[in-house]
Amino acid sequence: MESSAKVRGTGISKRNIDYIEEKILNGFAVIALTLDNQWAGFCYIESWQSDAYIANSGLIVAPEFRKLGLAKQIKEKIFELSKTKFPNSKIFGLTTGLPVMKINSELGFEPVTYSELTQDQQFWNGCKSCINYSILENKNFKNCLCTSMLYDPSAAAKNSNAKFATKKFTF
Repeated sequence: MESSAKVRGTGISKRNIDYIEEKILNGFAVIALTLDNQWAGFCYIESWQSDAYIANSGLIVAPEFRKLGLAKQIKEKIFELSKTKFPNSKIFGLTTGLPVMKINSELGFEPVTYSELTQDQQFWNGCKSCINYSILENKNFKNCLCTSMLYDPSAAAKNSNAKFATKKFTF
């Protein structure tokens, strides 16, 4: 993840191998493999504030599998896994990448200010290894280069119900 972020010039927090292994072993990760078991991509779930907030983090696609729609498939799988494991939690992500923003929007995420994300200091400490951390710190953790996007299941349910309650118009 770290080397990919450096090549692409994006900010991504460094995670140690034990942390990633724990996510995989506990069923909090999506791993994409080819039919011949070649690693193709990955994403994992983190929970914050007693599971009130869930982050979909560490999305990575191997260079040879980029621009094939794999990132979208991984995001869809991690989103479904997040909703299954934490049905009442707000799900969020931080990204500097337009493709991820588009995928998140298609999944029902909306851009929000950082104040709507978890305020758990452990989460923000995880940003320390990002190349943009000094910007975040200088802005008192209120914004950075990443766009914050949030999926709120209660808002999604209201929006779903509102579709059926709207008036019909003719033009």
